[in-house]
Amino acid sequence: VQLVESGGGLVQPGGSLRLSCAASGFTFSWFAMSWYRQVPGKERELVSAISSTGGSTKYADSVKGRFTISRDDAKNTVSLQMDSLKPEDTAVYYCNAGTYFKGTYSPRTGYWGQGTQVTVSS
Repeated sequence: VQLVESGGGLVQPGGSLRLSCAASGFTFSWFAMSWYRQVPGKERELVSAISSTGGSTKYADSVKGRFTISRDDAKNTVSLQMDSLKPEDTAVYYCNAGTYFKGTYSPRTGYWGQGTQVTVSS
C-alpha cells in the first residue's frame, strides 16, 4: 500500500492550493478516501472524505464552502482543492483510505501517506 501526497506549499491568506494523493498497492475504487490534517500538539482531524463511488462527501465545518474533495478512479488519485485559505489551515495534510458508511468515515490503519505541509502566511 502506498499513498503519496503532493501539492503542499506556502500560500498567502486568501490563496488556493490543490493537493493530490496518488494511490497504489490496493484496489482504489473499493475504498472511500479522505484528507486529514495535523498541527503539532493536536490530534489529527478529518478535513474531508469521499465515498468509494464519489457520490457522497463530507467536510469539517471549518472548511465547508472553501474546500472540495474529488477522486479519479482511472488515475487512482484523490484531490483536495483548497480555496480562500486561512492561517488556521496551516498543517500537515495526510491522505487516507478507509470506509464511509451512513455519513461516518473510518480510517484504515496503515493506509496513510507521509503528509504534505501546507503553510498559509503573509
